[in-house]
Amino acid sequence: MNRMVPVLIALGSNIDPERNLAQAVSMLSRHPGIQLDAVSRIYESAPVGTRTPQPAYLNAAVRVQTHLDPRALKEALRGIEAALGRVRSEDKYAPRPIDLDIAFYRQHELDPDGDPIPDPDILLHPHIAVPMADVAPDWEFPENDGHRRTLRQIADGLRFTEEELHMLTDRQLTVLSTDGHYAGDLDAQAGEVYDPAFESLVETMLERLGEDPSREGLRRTPLRVAKAMDFLTSGYSTSLEEVVNEAIFENCCQEMVIVKDIEFYSMCEHHMLPFFGKAHVAYIPDGRIIGLSKVARVVDMYARRLQVQERMTNQIADSMMQVLTPLGVGVVLEASHFCMMMRGVGKQNSSTVTSAMRGSFQEDPRTRAEFLQLVRG
Repeated sequence: MNRMVPVLIALGSNIDPERNLAQAVSMLSRHPGIQLDAVSRIYESAPVGTRTPQPAYLNAAVRVQTHLDPRALKEALRGIEAALGRVRSEDKYAPRPIDLDIAFYRQHELDPDGDPIPDPDILLHPHIAVPMADVAPDWEFPENDGHRRTLRQIADGLRFTEEELHMLTDRQLTVLSTDGHYAGDLDAQAGEVYDPAFESLVETMLERLGEDPSREGLRRTPLRVAKAMDFLTSGYSTSLEEVVNEAIFENCCQEMVIVKDIEFYSMCEHHMLPFFGKAHVAYIPDGRIIGLSKVARVVDMYARRLQVQERMTNQIADSMMQVLTPLGVGVVLEASHFCMMMRGVGKQNSSTVTSAMRGSFQEDPRTRAEFLQLVRG
């Protein structure tokens, strides 16, 4: 598995900047090769290097982890820029809907395609250095004389006026945590900028239902729904590599390991209504075991997608085979589906049980019977 590398990315926009900064952060968070860790505050800055009058810029920085190499990451950033309407020209100071640049690729000094990393402009421009210091204050910049200064030291050492750069205290870009408990992340905060395009879709849906999105009870509902849906489908932007995170250990045990009653919550892909229940996952090691919490995280990764229970059961089994190459794997899911309970046949007490067997669990009836007996017990 490829190791994740910490990276800093600078963001800037002076065409519909509040919307485009938020959309860029949202798209970064959904990229399968990027894990978004921290987002800076928003800063407004005067245009640099141009004599033609332009709107002010909004600037920010994000700290991410990625397994992409610098060129592949740069290509991914260019793809996000293009999706947001950026057309690059020979005029490097032209107004732009979004600018995404790799400012730091941790502990590496690189020059992919003529763009030096770390970005030397960090030493000159507060609109780059100050947001960077927000998200990685202790990262050190290697200077030509051999000295190293932290980003916080660089930012504090730059002289600038309020007109050249100031923080927008009434607006804050946010990134939704997809790890652990999340209820607090769903609260809609005043001035929060999250995902304007998604929120607009929710507003349209409310209007289609005959509601008024501007009334008090619904005023921040589009933001809450956007954040909730991002969390509930966060499995799309999570990889098996990130979930396992090298928590594989050598062990000579060859007895069955079972993790029972793993609660999960998912949504059916047919009606986007919830289904929920418990997963039981077992494997017989062949020299390697996995941290027990990682089994639950594998279940969550596939549950947090639009799903059918049958596919999800097989995905969990195949993933356990992939990361452990054990003698066998057994997975059983028991779930209740709101698409049966709330609509259609309206059977509130119905449940669905699915299983997937691999290796010795499929080939040996005694192994399979032992697993199923232990699950029922």
